[in-house]
Amino acid sequence: MTRAKVSAVWDAVADAGALSPGWGGLPGTDALTHAQVTERLQSADLEQWTSAAARVGFCSSPVRLVGHSVAVNRTSGEVVRQYASADEPGGVTFLRCGNRRADRCPSCSRLYAADTFHLIRAGVAGGKGVPESVAENPLVFATLTAPSFGAVHGRRAHRRCRPRAGPAACCEHGRPTACFEVHQLDDPQLGQPLCADCYDYESHVLWQWWAPELWRRFTIALKRRLAQLLGADLGDIASLQYAKVAEYQVRGAVHFHALIRLDGPQAGDGFAPAPSEITAGLLSEVVEQVAAEVTLAAAPVTPDGTTLVLAFGAQVDTRVVRASRRTDDPDGPLSAEQVAGYLAKYATKSATDTETRDNPHLRRLHAIAQRLAAQAGAAQDPNSPYLLLGRWAHTLGFRGHFSTKSRRYSVTLGRLRRARQRAQIHIATAARAGTTVDLRDLEAELLADDTDEATLVIGSWAYAGSGWANAGETALATAAAARAREYARRRACARRETQSA
Repeated sequence: MTRAKVSAVWDAVADAGALSPGWGGLPGTDALTHAQVTERLQSADLEQWTSAAARVGFCSSPVRLVGHSVAVNRTSGEVVRQYASADEPGGVTFLRCGNRRADRCPSCSRLYAADTFHLIRAGVAGGKGVPESVAENPLVFATLTAPSFGAVHGRRAHRRCRPRAGPAACCEHGRPTACFEVHQLDDPQLGQPLCADCYDYESHVLWQWWAPELWRRFTIALKRRLAQLLGADLGDIASLQYAKVAEYQVRGAVHFHALIRLDGPQAGDGFAPAPSEITAGLLSEVVEQVAAEVTLAAAPVTPDGTTLVLAFGAQVDTRVVRASRRTDDPDGPLSAEQVAGYLAKYATKSATDTETRDNPHLRRLHAIAQRLAAQAGAAQDPNSPYLLLGRWAHTLGFRGHFSTKSRRYSVTLGRLRRARQRAQIHIATAARAGTTVDLRDLEAELLADDTDEATLVIGSWAYAGSGWANAGETALATAAAARAREYARRRACARRETQSA
């Protein structure tokens, strides 16, 4: 973050009245936090603390390290740079916490979403080391959902929730099986079962547990179906690439959003033209067919239990993607910006985004996951796949990664992070020299593998803790991060207006 942005952020915080008597302050803070905020803003080392906080993007809970490092030229052995935490305010070095969840760290989750956006977009339209020719290959945006485990309250595009003709019938527990309300977004009933006793909680948790395996089987079956259509081994003439994220629905069930692309046979760069026999429309149809056919026989929780056959839900949605920008046609092909934005947003959500203290449905799912794990442990079967289920109770049984991709879909998150670190070094070097640098001209260098590094960094570091010194500093960092996001949003809007003028 530049000094101009830092100044803009802290000017905004000061303008909010942080230094005025009787300051109402940042919302949701108590009197002690108000005092800590005032103390920090009036401190002599505010500028140094602000600079340190800005370097980690005003992370909500940065990691504190103590130690030192040196950068040595690999060829000559010359020391290029030296760094020590002792030279920083408070004698510690701050690092971002890196949490992808928006409810834990808005700053780091936004950075994670930005990296995911570029990763996704590169696999759609090229860039970040991916050739633009990749946009010519068939590409489909697919959504695979969980099946129904029982009727729940939901939004039906401004229609009534679950209407029924005639008088509302009741389930065997005496509860109505119909709902005639039009729920609003903030309605606490959303996602709650119409009858909790009818809802199949165990199947819900077990489906979440096996969802990653169900996805793996889906990709295998999809490759086999494509090979049948092409009449040859898939690896000889084509390769399947994908990027997907898992999103929690309001009912607490995950569903997968995936970009599925068909390339030619694997080459050095991995982005060969796809065979002409498979179009994007045909790929979309095949994805829907395979998703409807894949099943998995889940092992019973206890030896005397029943084997459960799992599958994806009936609601499978596929859309063709094109590389051009979005249009006003809601039923037309999706653009690179649309799908990249969708998946980046989903990647920062979690089970707790819809969970509140008074959400009995999610609390019960959490309890069922713990109970199933306890039952598996009581059965004393060392080979039971459910022995560790309790560790994922907080994710309602889902044990998979929330963002995954095939090896050759596009650039990796690791390379994007290394590129950002290298870019910061170039910017700092240029600032010391009083010059500017155009990072667009350095993209290939910034994205190069570690083996291409001209310097070797040697360091000794120790963990000193996590988080800011007190709640006041945390509140200031969170507020500054929000101001920075607003600052970036306004600049982006102004840039778009200038371009369209």
